Amino acid sequence: MSALPPYAQLLDLAEEPHGEGPPLLVMPFADPVLGRPGFLHGGAITGLLEMAAIVALRHALGEEGGRIKPVNVTVDFMRGGRDKPTRALGVVERLGTRVANVDATAWQDDPAKPIARARMNYLIVRD
Repeated sequence: MSALPPYAQLLDLAEEPHGEGPPLLVMPFADPVLGRPGFLHGGAITGLLEMAAIVALRHALGEEGGRIKPVNVTVDFMRGGRDKPTRALGVVERLGTRVANVDATAWQDDPAKPIARARMNYLIVRD
């Protein structure tokens, strides 16, 4: 988890293996991510989605690496996040030489019933 920003530690994110692709991120329900009583804060859900996108993009870049800078983020909240662990997975939809498009989905009990989705565009600065 050392490659992620410090915000990932605040969210207490853990990686969970997921086949050959990037790992799933798991965020436990705790006081730092609490919104209204019994529900996740929208900012915590958005942070989880962003971290999942970063993990997926870094996995896709591999050894080649490069610095990534967010260009824009669009989040769709679909249902309230309850008091249980939340998982998220990022998928790189397009990886160009300078720009990447990444989708991320967060769910709790069933991946087919997401609580939120995000579409993110990143600028890739290759060294």
